[in-house]
Amino acid sequence: MLIYGFQNVLDWLQLVLGIYAAVMLVDAAVRREDAYRAADKQSKGMWLIFLVIATALLFLLPLMSFLPIMGVIAVIVYTVDVRPAIKQVAGGGPRRGGSSSDGPYGPYNGGR
Repeated sequence: MLIYGFQNVLDWLQLVLGIYAAVMLVDAAVRREDAYRAADKQSKGMWLIFLVIATALLFLLPLMSFLPIMGVIAVIVYTVDVRPAIKQVAGGGPRRGGSSSDGPYGPYNGGR
C-alpha cells in the first residue's frame, strides 16, 4: 500500500514537471533569437531542441529513470540561467518603470 501511495506522488510530480517543461518550451519559443546571442547563451534552436526532448521524456518515460532526470536538469538550467539573462537583455527584466537611479525601496538620491 505504501508503494502505491509513493507511486501516486511520483506520478503527480512527473505530470507537474512535464507541464512546467512545456511552459518553459513555449517561453523559449516566443523569445527573440538575437536575445540568445546577446546574452551569450546557446542558440534559440539548441534550447528548443533541449526543451522539446526534456518535455517528451517527462511525458513518456517514468520519472525515476535516467533520461527524464536529465530533462529536468535541462529545464532547471533554462529556468535559472538562460531565461533571466534573456529577459534582462531583451528588456523584460524586473524593472517595471522609473528611472535608472531607483532602488528597491524608491529613488536613490546619493545621500542628499
